Amino acid sequence: MDGGIYLDNNATTRPLESVAAAMTSLLRDEYANPSSVHRFGQQARHKIECAREQVAGLVNADPREIVFTSGGTESINLAIRGILATRPDATHIITSAVEHDAVRNLAIRIAREGRRIDEIDVDSDGRLNFDELAGAITGQTALISIMHANNETGVLFDIERVCDIAARHGVLVHVDAVQSAGKTPIDVKKIPAHLLSISSHKLHGPKGVGALYVRKGVHLAPLLSGGRQERDLRPGTENAPAIVGFGVAAEEAAGWATKGDETIGRLRDEFEARVTATIPAARVIARGATRLCNTSCIGFERLSAEAILISLSERGVYASAGAACGSGALESSHVLAAMGVDSALAHGAVRFSMSRFTTVSEIEQAVEVLSRVIQRVSEKVK
Repeated sequence: MDGGIYLDNNATTRPLESVAAAMTSLLRDEYANPSSVHRFGQQARHKIECAREQVAGLVNADPREIVFTSGGTESINLAIRGILATRPDATHIITSAVEHDAVRNLAIRIAREGRRIDEIDVDSDGRLNFDELAGAITGQTALISIMHANNETGVLFDIERVCDIAARHGVLVHVDAVQSAGKTPIDVKKIPAHLLSISSHKLHGPKGVGALYVRKGVHLAPLLSGGRQERDLRPGTENAPAIVGFGVAAEEAAGWATKGDETIGRLRDEFEARVTATIPAARVIARGATRLCNTSCIGFERLSAEAILISLSERGVYASAGAACGSGALESSHVLAAMGVDSALAHGAVRFSMSRFTTVSEIEQAVEVLSRVIQRVSEKVK
């Protein structure tokens, strides 16, 4: 890090030192193919299975229910495509109007293939309309795919209630927990979802690795053809160093999830209080909803988020506008549009997301810099 203040942790997180050390050991000393039957290969296999236990522990799953993938997007695709392939008769999927593009764009493609997609609305604070959800389920519904936490606003959906509604109709549930895993406690024994996607780099692990929780008894079809790795669901030689790094990060995150709600949550609240006190025009979006402890989406009416972000970056404060999964170009947020946020406010919405490494001093400095930036940008548009 160049000495700046990093507040873009919903885009990716800084890997832990313990993660880097574990990965280096695999890359340098334990590089054998984990599918090899010799002792050297089985040493690598043992490390992968230990990581599987660590990732399972993060969500209180059985290790046999964890399938390693290349990341959150692949886990989401495997869950949704994998279910649809086993249910050619089911022509209907339900999701929400505020999903991440990994779900949203997949749903668009599936709709073009002839299946019907229903997007459930949210209210002005980003909370799911449960009456609409219940009313949307039909005998042709194959799956409800819903996010646990919104990547732009941090709003948490009541997944237990979603699962309860689905269970009354015998419908499977996939949860996109990419943004929430490691930041808030998740227990698949209490949240009876059938599938749940996780990504390593959102919880201080390496990029390029993730996992899909597949509840025992749920049948999936693989996306790819090849070897028999990962219970025949994800062929190809496992990325052992990344998986082991993911395991270390998951074990650390399991102990941090509850603490984060308290420590990082206090930082987030202090940040928002300082911003709104210092910048009267600032509006905290989704303030009335239950949110991830680390996420603050703040709108600055009639200003450009792009101009704000560039000015912040020039001064060593790094944030983002909504998701950071594209080419870097800023587009209108479908999340804020679904919430009915006025376009003049949405256009100037900036997401600040914290981590266990964020300090009180950094928050204080960030507010000072933000105040000067907003004043400067505001003067330019007058």
